[in-house]
Amino acid sequence: MNVYAVVLAAVSSFLLGGLWYSPVLFGRAWNRENGGEVPQGHPGKVFGVAFMFSLLAAFAFAWFVGPQPELRKALLCGLVAGFGMVAASFGINYQFAQRSGKLWAIDGGYHTVQFVLFGLILGLWH
Repeated sequence: MNVYAVVLAAVSSFLLGGLWYSPVLFGRAWNRENGGEVPQGHPGKVFGVAFMFSLLAAFAFAWFVGPQPELRKALLCGLVAGFGMVAASFGINYQFAQRSGKLWAIDGGYHTVQFVLFGLILGLWH
């Protein structure tokens, strides 16, 4: 496993999330669909824990695709993991919680792009 590529993948996930959930992209819609502004926690804890989960996801994905994956396979695995596993699992939870399809699309879309980015980074960096 290329640890540097895994760390870069985690950083890309973290940066993507910052953009994805910002007012520039889907932040306002996400807040609206969640019933308003999300209560603020301590930024160090929120960002620290979020980055640790990004790192865990990147390591798990790197293990899943194996060392030196071919780019096409890594991208396809990212799509399957992001949309077919994570977004689909969110869909189950969101259905029972009666959350909107728009919220599912925002959150599921983020994780789909996140894992495709993981595939891109791991598929290119050998």
